[in-house]
Amino acid sequence: MKRRTLLLSGLGAAGALVVGWGVLPPRGRLGSADSLPVVPGEVGLNGWIKVAEDGTVVLAMHRSEMGQGVHTALAMLVAEELDISLAKLRLQQAGPDALYGNVAGFVASLPFHPADTEAGHETTMVKSGQWIVAKLARELGINMTGGSSTVADAWDVLRLAAATARAQLLGAASLAWKLPVAELGVKNGVVSHASGPQGHYGLFAKAAAATPPGDVVLKAPKDWTLIGTAAPRIDLAAKVDGSAQFGIDVRLPGQLYAVVRHSPMLGGAPGAVRVEASMALPGVERVVRLGPVAGSTAALAVVGRTYWHAQRGAQALQVEWQAPPAGTVSSAAIAESLARTARSAAATGGGTTFHSRGDVTVAAGAAARQVEQLYSAPYLAHAPMEPINCTARVADGKVEVWVPTQVPGAARALAARVAGVAPDAVTVHVTYLGGGFGRRLDVDVVGQAVRVAMETGGRPVQLVWPREEDLTHDFYRPAGVALLQASLDATGMPTALRITSAGDAITPRWMERSLPALAGPIDMPDKTAAEGLIDLPYGIPNQRMAHVATHSGVPVGFWRSVGHSHNAFFSEGFIDELAHEARQDPVAFRLALLAAAPRHAAVLRLAAEKAGWGQPLPAGVARGVALHDSFNSIVAQVVEVSMDGGRPRVRRVVCAADVGTVVNPGIVAQQMESGILFGLSAALYGRIDIDASVVRQTNFPTYPVVRLAETPRIETHLVPSTRSPGGVGEPGTPPIAPAVANAMFVLTGRRVRSLPLVA
Repeated sequence: MKRRTLLLSGLGAAGALVVGWGVLPPRGRLGSADSLPVVPGEVGLNGWIKVAEDGTVVLAMHRSEMGQGVHTALAMLVAEELDISLAKLRLQQAGPDALYGNVAGFVASLPFHPADTEAGHETTMVKSGQWIVAKLARELGINMTGGSSTVADAWDVLRLAAATARAQLLGAASLAWKLPVAELGVKNGVVSHASGPQGHYGLFAKAAAATPPGDVVLKAPKDWTLIGTAAPRIDLAAKVDGSAQFGIDVRLPGQLYAVVRHSPMLGGAPGAVRVEASMALPGVERVVRLGPVAGSTAALAVVGRTYWHAQRGAQALQVEWQAPPAGTVSSAAIAESLARTARSAAATGGGTTFHSRGDVTVAAGAAARQVEQLYSAPYLAHAPMEPINCTARVADGKVEVWVPTQVPGAARALAARVAGVAPDAVTVHVTYLGGGFGRRLDVDVVGQAVRVAMETGGRPVQLVWPREEDLTHDFYRPAGVALLQASLDATGMPTALRITSAGDAITPRWMERSLPALAGPIDMPDKTAAEGLIDLPYGIPNQRMAHVATHSGVPVGFWRSVGHSHNAFFSEGFIDELAHEARQDPVAFRLALLAAAPRHAAVLRLAAEKAGWGQPLPAGVARGVALHDSFNSIVAQVVEVSMDGGRPRVRRVVCAADVGTVVNPGIVAQQMESGILFGLSAALYGRIDIDASVVRQTNFPTYPVVRLAETPRIETHLVPSTRSPGGVGEPGTPPIAPAVANAMFVLTGRRVRSLPLVA
């Protein structure tokens, strides 16, 4: 059996054995009414939907809201099929049932790849793949909000759950009134018949629970009245009037506060500690030592009556910090090492080959010219506006946590492990997230908060990382490099493209933190670090894309758009260079390479048309373009840029996107704008510098983001599509950096091949 067949069949079998529905159609994920707890006056119809006696519909919300609008988008799917308004729908946090996970999507992103042909490693990878999937499904539930997968994963499932509930409710009304189902209508949750009878869903819920749904048919797109509209977000009012509860807003009776303090050095730990000065301050309650947990290093936490008391106490601690046992690291040295690694792998054919087509070696030998360039990107922090925090209470053998997290199952598992209780003794309340960007896929703060709460005699404690702790002890977006080599024919068109990239593996490091039972490193090829280079849409006949997964010792994690975030800068910058070599217009050059990719070509044409590509611009202003495919969505951006003191000033961004079926165009536009500004902050300013294991950026003055005065005018144009929805939260980020860099070249005549962008 070929290794690819063996590996993928093994993983598929693991998913089927462990999660049951991982390979089943959506109907297999409807679950039973028992999955969703009810209170008096409510009736469950399946694992996702229950109906209250007043006709209100309650939806089990299994994804975290961090500003991306998923609570509204998922509610719209259900409201559409049930024929109710969003005002008649209420959300309830989903429990830890595996029903609410997305194992199938996670399995697809696992870092296994069939190209690693080390002797005897096939069986090990298959076995470990099965075991890891089993362990993740059992311990964490794989219920995560990430990968721009929320709407895509729920698209069929939630619509089917709602349509099934509607069929049951109509069936119950039909029996009660002795009228044919086909003659019944629904408007805003009220069932009626032309002869006069009418009643809201709540009147039929109890009977509906015992009524088989019969054949369930989803609405046709032509009948949609809500999907495809810019319905107002359901979280808008609470966020405007201040009633929305983010993690840092949690206030409980008797609540204490804790502030964490880590070593100034990555990997360092506290040695001798003098607490006298801290404990002498008013309001300081205690000092707690924290062991390393879930990827975090050993640290100290100071508990106080208020956050201010705790923060002052933490600052007053006198600590002898121990150096990292593995030695110190330097971002400059790592960057040099990555460049050497990429060049060496390119010369020897090393690294994991994720994509290969044709023969790049033969094409190179027949080429008229060769072009080779090295691109690089630095470490980046997440810097969500809401500081890292968690509130925990440990009492009477029970643990309760309130946390803004993207992975409630992982939070629950870690809390149980730290407190020494069974997972079913832990309750996790997921609050709104004041930004996540991937940082809240890690739950280290949960373990720290629970550990502190074990020392407070049953009183709840809210543990907060000050901004300086967050920026200097993040799980960073890895630094990366790519050596891009192209073979050109006599006309300047590419006949071969070879890309060799290098950077730390991301998914294996996250899995090690999330699954301590692995008790060892996971060193397997990681496609999340190479994505965005291994699946380019351009019709270049000979291609080889390889990646060398490194392990620098710097803690790394998922960052908005993950590998695409920097790999788009590498690929689209180089494609622009090839257009210049061919003496062709950058848009026309790309279109010539997209003959077999009509969706990509349509997006690029739309962006160019709406931006007025080719039309005159004021003196000192130039346009740049970039196109990128990520998370099953295609985005093209055209920017207008001027230079100001050696830095680019982005004046206008025209964004075109094919994201499949659009659930809420207003939210899609918001997320494209958000992704553009997030990526623009990184493109203009983002860098984490590490010297002797000390991170030099400590707060927004040294890690700036784009401010309001710098924000360009942004236009978003969507390509009509009948495909299933693609991702929205992340695809707007990757194209902005290369588009700006390409405009800078037009203005200055110099290529900028490293981030952040400085002429």
